[in-house]
Parts: sequence; structure tokens; C-alpha cells
Amino acid sequence: MPPIAVIDFETTGISPGQGARATEVAIVLLEGGVVVDRYQSLMKTGAWIPSFITQLTGITNAMVNAAPDAVQVMQEAARFVGNAPMVAHNASFDSKFWQAELALAGQSAPQPFACTVLLSRRLYPQAPSHKLGVLVDYHGLPRTGQAHRALADAEMAAALLARMQHDLRTQWRVAQPDHALLMALQRCAKPAVGKLLAQHAASA
Repeated sequence: MPPIAVIDFETTGISPGQGARATEVAIVLLEGGVVVDRYQSLMKTGAWIPSFITQLTGITNAMVNAAPDAVQVMQEAARFVGNAPMVAHNASFDSKFWQAELALAGQSAPQPFACTVLLSRRLYPQAPSHKLGVLVDYHGLPRTGQAHRALADAEMAAALLARMQHDLRTQWRVAQPDHALLMALQRCAKPAVGKLLAQHAASA
């Protein structure tokens, strides 16, 4: 299967529409359930990081002021991703920052996004919650690095995605749990998940 790019942003706030900017981006390339490459960088936007964000992430204003310019970082990130489809945990958040920061860097953002929160709700409805850390512990996956730093969170989301693809193969007998299937699955009504996956197993 072609690679999938798993992305995580750290930011100054909730929404680029409210003026929030990215402070850090990390992207993990996953191919056949294995991490094959990584990209990570802090980024300088000139936006102020509130103290509660620094307490959460450990990212300070001094750190981003010493970082490469956001335009350079996003151009590098776009080259790194290429035309690989993307995945994020809570993709509605990360996809907005991907599109907004790329637009400011003069780049298009055509990549479709699948969301491991939506996928988890369909594949693991019995999980105690669908927060990333809870799901990592629920599946016995390794916790990597410092939570609320982009690379650690991207690595954990990639491990979760690899587990989902493994379970789709072994439990649902889906031969090719590719990005197109993930997109169909996250849009599927929960009662229809079994039927959707049975169709893909039957056609495999």
C-alpha cells in the first residue's frame, strides 16, 4: 500500500479562523504499518504563545523565536508529504492548520484527511474514551516521548493507525485497509460498519 502521512500540530490556540497559529509540526510516514520516515520542526510565526499553552506543551516563545520561519517549514512539510493522503487524531483540528499554514506559505493542500478519532469510534466503540493517550493505553501501544509535543503525538497516532490496519486485516479480513477504505469507514454510520467491512472482505 502507498504511504500515509500522519500529522500533528502544536498551536497557539484552537482555530486558525480565530488567529491561532502553529508552533510545531510533525509528520510520520507510515507504509505497510511501519514508520519509514519522520519530519518535525518548531516554526516561527510571530504569534504569541499563551502561558497555559507553554505549560501544556513545554513550547516557549523563546523556542519558536529561534525556530525556522513558518513559510520555510511548511514548504518543507509539503515536499515531505508529497501526494500522500493524510491522517490525524482529531483531523478536523489538524487539517485546518495544515490548510491555513500552507495557504500562508503559498502552497495548496489537496490531501484528503482521515481521522483516527472517527475511526476508533467505529472500530472500538467499547473503548473507555477516544482520546489519543487513552487509546494508546487501551491497545497496549508504546507511549513515545512527551505528550503534547508534535512528534510524540504523531508517533502515537501512527501506532494507533497501524493497529487499526492490522485489526482490519486480521479481524475483518480486509486485504487492503488503504486510505480510501479509512475515508469510507469514518463516514459510515456506526450500525452499518459491519456491512461495509464485510463488503470489502468479500471483494478482497
